[in-house]
Amino acid sequence: MNVIFDIGMVLIDFYFEDFVRARLDKADADAVVDAMWKSGDWNELDKGALTDEEVLQKFISHAPDHEPQIRDIFAHLGECPRLREYAIPLIERLKAQAHKVYYLSNYFSYLMHTAPWALAFVPKTDGGVFSCFEKVTKPDERIYRILCERYSLDPAQCVFIDDTQKNIAAAEALGMRGILYTGQTGEQLFEQITEQA
Repeated sequence: MNVIFDIGMVLIDFYFEDFVRARLDKADADAVVDAMWKSGDWNELDKGALTDEEVLQKFISHAPDHEPQIRDIFAHLGECPRLREYAIPLIERLKAQAHKVYYLSNYFSYLMHTAPWALAFVPKTDGGVFSCFEKVTKPDERIYRILCERYSLDPAQCVFIDDTQKNIAAAEALGMRGILYTGQTGEQLFEQITEQA
Protein backbone atom coordinates (compact mmCIF):
# COMPACT_ATOMS: atom_id res chain seq x y z
CA MET A 1 0.00 0.00 0.00
CA ASN A 2 1.05 3.61 -0.61
CA VAL A 3 0.74 5.91 2.39
CA ILE A 4 0.65 9.64 1.57
CA PHE A 5 1.07 12.21 4.30
CA ASP A 6 0.25 15.87 4.41
CA ILE A 7 3.04 17.66 6.29
CA GLY A 8 1.76 20.73 8.16
CA MET A 9 -0.15 19.79 11.33
CA VAL A 10 0.29 16.10 10.56
CA LEU A 11 4.05 15.44 10.54
CA ILE A 12 5.08 18.86 11.81
CA ASP A 13 3.54 21.47 14.10
CA PHE A 14 2.97 24.89 12.56
CA TYR A 15 1.05 27.00 15.06
CA PHE A 16 1.32 30.30 13.24
CA GLU A 17 -1.14 32.27 15.36
CA ASP A 18 0.51 31.17 18.60
CA PHE A 19 3.89 32.06 17.13
CA VAL A 20 2.73 35.58 16.24
CA ARG A 21 1.00 36.16 19.56
CA ALA A 22 4.15 35.19 21.45
CA ARG A 23 6.09 37.91 19.62
CA LEU A 24 3.59 40.78 19.45
CA ASP A 25 1.03 42.48 21.68
CA LYS A 26 -2.61 41.59 21.07
CA ALA A 27 -3.55 44.49 18.77
CA ASP A 28 -0.50 44.04 16.56
CA ALA A 29 -0.85 40.27 16.58
CA ASP A 30 -4.51 40.45 15.53
CA ALA A 31 -3.65 42.72 12.62
CA VAL A 32 -0.71 40.59 11.47
CA VAL A 33 -2.62 37.31 11.73
CA ASP A 34 -5.50 38.80 9.72
CA ALA A 35 -3.15 40.23 7.09
CA MET A 36 -1.00 37.12 6.67
CA TRP A 37 -2.84 34.00 7.78
CA LYS A 38 -6.49 34.90 7.22
CA SER A 39 -6.29 37.04 4.09
CA GLY A 40 -6.23 34.15 1.63
CA ASP A 41 -2.84 35.23 0.30
CA TRP A 42 -0.91 32.57 2.25
CA ASN A 43 -1.84 30.19 -0.54
CA GLU A 44 0.34 32.29 -2.85
CA LEU A 45 3.37 31.33 -0.74
CA ASP A 46 2.50 27.66 -1.06
CA LYS A 47 1.79 27.97 -4.78
CA GLY A 48 5.24 29.39 -5.44
CA ALA A 49 4.25 31.44 -8.48
CA LEU A 50 5.19 34.78 -6.84
CA THR A 51 8.40 35.86 -5.17
CA ASP A 52 8.51 36.11 -1.39
CA GLU A 53 8.59 39.90 -1.69
CA GLU A 54 5.52 39.92 -3.94
CA VAL A 55 3.61 37.86 -1.38
CA LEU A 56 4.87 40.10 1.42
CA GLN A 57 3.49 43.09 -0.44
CA LYS A 58 0.10 41.36 -0.59
CA PHE A 59 0.23 40.79 3.17
CA ILE A 60 1.28 44.39 3.80
CA SER A 61 -1.55 45.72 1.61
CA HIS A 62 -4.02 44.35 4.17
CA ALA A 63 -2.35 46.16 7.09
CA PRO A 64 0.02 48.87 5.79
CA ASP A 65 0.56 50.31 9.27
CA HIS A 66 1.97 46.96 10.38
CA GLU A 67 4.60 46.50 7.67
CA PRO A 68 7.52 46.29 10.18
CA GLN A 69 5.74 43.61 12.20
CA ILE A 70 4.75 41.62 9.10
CA ARG A 71 8.30 41.66 7.82
CA ASP A 72 9.65 40.67 11.23
CA ILE A 73 7.28 37.72 11.53
CA PHE A 74 8.12 36.56 8.02
CA ALA A 75 11.85 36.86 8.68
CA HIS A 76 11.52 34.60 11.72
CA LEU A 77 9.13 32.00 10.28
CA GLY A 78 11.85 29.39 10.49
CA GLU A 79 11.32 29.38 14.25
CA CYS A 80 7.69 28.27 13.92
CA PRO A 81 7.66 24.66 12.63
CA ARG A 82 8.51 21.68 14.83
CA LEU A 83 8.90 18.11 13.67
CA ARG A 84 6.53 15.87 15.61
CA GLU A 85 8.18 13.16 17.70
CA TYR A 86 6.15 10.39 16.10
CA ALA A 87 6.85 11.42 12.49
CA ILE A 88 10.04 9.48 11.73
CA PRO A 89 9.22 6.42 13.90
CA LEU A 90 5.80 6.16 12.22
CA ILE A 91 7.31 6.34 8.73
CA GLU A 92 9.97 3.77 9.63
CA ARG A 93 7.35 1.44 11.09
CA LEU A 94 5.22 1.67 7.95
CA LYS A 95 8.27 1.06 5.76
CA ALA A 96 9.19 -1.97 7.87
CA GLN A 97 5.83 -3.44 6.87
CA ALA A 98 6.71 -2.92 3.20
CA HIS A 99 4.41 0.07 2.66
CA LYS A 100 5.62 2.88 0.42
CA VAL A 101 5.49 6.31 2.09
CA TYR A 102 5.10 9.65 0.31
CA TYR A 103 4.28 13.25 1.18
CA LEU A 104 1.94 15.68 -0.57
CA SER A 105 2.02 19.14 0.93
CA ASN A 106 1.14 22.76 0.44
CA TYR A 107 4.57 24.06 1.44
CA PHE A 108 6.69 27.07 0.51
CA SER A 109 10.37 27.14 -0.36
CA TYR A 110 11.33 29.89 2.13
CA LEU A 111 10.33 27.62 5.00
CA MET A 112 12.40 24.76 3.58
CA HIS A 113 15.51 26.91 3.69
CA THR A 114 14.89 28.52 7.08
CA ALA A 115 13.69 25.39 8.93
CA PRO A 116 15.30 22.38 7.23
CA TRP A 117 15.13 20.33 10.45
CA ALA A 118 11.34 20.27 10.18
CA LEU A 119 11.72 18.13 7.04
CA ALA A 120 14.13 15.61 8.60
CA PHE A 121 11.64 12.86 7.75
CA VAL A 122 11.90 13.44 3.97
CA PRO A 123 14.90 11.11 3.39
CA LYS A 124 12.94 8.34 5.09
CA THR A 125 10.17 8.51 2.49
CA ASP A 126 9.92 7.16 -1.05
CA GLY A 127 9.34 10.64 -2.44
CA GLY A 128 6.67 13.27 -2.60
CA VAL A 129 5.43 16.58 -3.94
CA PHE A 130 5.76 20.09 -2.58
CA SER A 131 3.22 22.55 -3.97
CA CYS A 132 5.73 25.38 -4.39
CA PHE A 133 7.64 23.43 -7.05
CA GLU A 134 4.49 22.52 -9.00
CA LYS A 135 2.72 25.92 -8.88
CA VAL A 136 -0.49 24.26 -7.72
CA THR A 137 -1.91 23.55 -4.26
CA LYS A 138 -4.34 21.11 -2.67
CA PRO A 139 -7.24 20.59 -3.07
CA ASP A 140 -6.70 21.09 -6.83
CA GLU A 141 -6.85 17.59 -8.30
CA ARG A 142 -3.82 18.34 -10.48
CA ILE A 143 -1.40 18.09 -7.55
CA TYR A 144 -2.70 14.65 -6.61
CA ARG A 145 -2.35 13.53 -10.22
CA ILE A 146 1.22 14.87 -10.34
CA LEU A 147 2.14 12.69 -7.37
CA CYS A 148 0.47 9.60 -8.82
CA GLU A 149 2.01 10.04 -12.27
CA ARG A 150 5.49 10.82 -10.96
CA TYR A 151 5.64 7.67 -8.83
CA SER A 152 3.30 5.45 -10.90
CA LEU A 153 0.78 5.18 -8.07
CA ASP A 154 -2.67 3.64 -8.44
CA PRO A 155 -5.03 5.86 -6.39
CA ALA A 156 -6.97 2.76 -5.34
CA GLN A 157 -3.80 1.55 -3.62
CA CYS A 158 -3.24 4.83 -1.74
CA VAL A 159 -4.31 6.11 1.66
CA PHE A 160 -4.01 9.85 2.20
CA ILE A 161 -3.73 11.54 5.61
CA ASP A 162 -4.49 15.26 5.92
CA ASP A 163 -5.85 17.62 8.56
CA THR A 164 -8.22 19.42 6.16
CA GLN A 165 -11.48 17.81 5.05
CA LYS A 166 -11.55 19.44 1.60
CA ASN A 167 -8.12 17.96 0.85
CA ILE A 168 -9.33 14.53 1.94
CA ALA A 169 -12.42 14.91 -0.25
CA ALA A 170 -10.29 15.73 -3.28
CA ALA A 171 -8.13 12.64 -2.72
CA GLU A 172 -11.20 10.45 -2.30
CA ALA A 173 -12.68 11.84 -5.52
CA LEU A 174 -9.65 10.41 -7.32
CA GLY A 175 -10.13 7.01 -5.71
CA MET A 176 -7.81 7.24 -2.71
CA ARG A 177 -8.85 6.30 0.80
CA GLY A 178 -8.70 9.21 3.22
CA ILE A 179 -7.90 9.61 6.89
CA LEU A 180 -8.73 12.97 8.44
CA TYR A 181 -6.11 13.91 11.01
CA THR A 182 -7.82 15.31 14.12
CA GLY A 183 -5.09 14.92 16.72
CA GLN A 184 -4.42 11.18 16.70
CA THR A 185 -1.25 9.86 18.30
CA GLY A 186 1.35 8.15 16.15
CA GLU A 187 0.10 4.78 17.40
CA GLN A 188 -3.50 5.65 16.52
CA LEU A 189 -2.45 6.78 13.06
CA PHE A 190 -0.51 3.58 12.51
CA GLU A 191 -3.57 1.54 13.43
CA GLN A 192 -5.86 3.57 11.18
CA ILE A 193 -3.45 3.32 8.26
CA THR A 194 -2.86 -0.41 8.57
CA GLU A 195 -6.59 -1.04 8.85
CA GLN A 196 -6.85 0.38 5.32
CA ALA A 197 -4.27 -2.05 3.93
